[in-house]
Amino acid sequence: MRRCITIGMVLLLVCMCCGCVGGEKEVTGTEAEVQENVSEDNLKIGLSVDSFIIERWIRDRDVFVAAAKELGAEVNVQDAGGETEEQINQIEYFIKKQMDAIVVIARDCDALSDVMRKARDAGISTVCYDRLIWNADCDLYISFDNRMVGSLMAEALIEAIPEGGRIFMIQGSPDDSNVAEVAEGFGEVLEGRNLEVVYKANCEAWLAEQAVQYVEEGLEQYPDVKGIMCGNDDIASQVIQVLSENQRAGDVIVVGQDGDLAACQRIVEGTQYMTAFKSIDDLAYRAAQYAVRLGKGEEITGEAGVTATVDDGSYKVPSEILAPVGVTKENMDEVIIDGGFHRREDVYLNVDYRSKLSQ
Repeated sequence: MRRCITIGMVLLLVCMCCGCVGGEKEVTGTEAEVQENVSEDNLKIGLSVDSFIIERWIRDRDVFVAAAKELGAEVNVQDAGGETEEQINQIEYFIKKQMDAIVVIARDCDALSDVMRKARDAGISTVCYDRLIWNADCDLYISFDNRMVGSLMAEALIEAIPEGGRIFMIQGSPDDSNVAEVAEGFGEVLEGRNLEVVYKANCEAWLAEQAVQYVEEGLEQYPDVKGIMCGNDDIASQVIQVLSENQRAGDVIVVGQDGDLAACQRIVEGTQYMTAFKSIDDLAYRAAQYAVRLGKGEEITGEAGVTATVDDGSYKVPSEILAPVGVTKENMDEVIIDGGFHRREDVYLNVDYRSKLSQ
């Protein structure tokens, strides 16, 4: 009898060991409750993104989420798909879930004002990421110097077209607060210069495909165009495609912003002249740090870090403003490759890098 009991115990132990080795452990109801409680104790951040149509937002999201995780926070990422009402619903959802902080890449910088104030009234910290939401009284606005982006674009066109001539402006969404700032910086540098803006258009919701129609229309009216300012590198890709179809790629000077890989490739190939590079990694990492600190109820202004402010129409929003860098073929290696933003083999995918070394 004793031997049977011993054998039975051994078999039981073997079965238990096999169960552990054979695969993932099944979570029981009690254990699930414990895990859920642990998760609930973590700082929670809601991140609502305009859409992932624009390449750079994917990188922003990945860096932000990774940085927040390092700091002990969980991030709930929501994609608004370019729909304002959907983004409002997402922020409402974050409020209902009692997030510690809400970070928003705004689809419409006017339409989100009320819901962002509602979040603050609910005791939730709010952050405008890259785009300033008007009259929202947010706790932080973090972005790049958008007027400087416009200035860099204008300076690049002046440098590349010293003889002067006609240029186009194919800009981004008019609902994006940054677009007007970029245009202001662009116009200030061009004032009194020999470059004349003869055609302007905006791509609604940053839909780059709209640029095709605009460029074709502009070329019909002004076939002698010398340069085109593009709201971002995604728009520039569509513009250059049209120029290529008209045997003008590389002849018409094109500038953009963001430092997309495809744009960097076009720059070394010679079809795009310049991109206003913004260190997305720095922006996303800093934003995550501030969001975590705000979610914990910590101070971020004054001696704690943020010293600047930007007027949102009703409130001086504490702001962190980073500087962009103009990137051309000449400083591509130094800024983009040595800086670790894109790999050399990817940037020079379509050109012989050895030929560049011999120049």
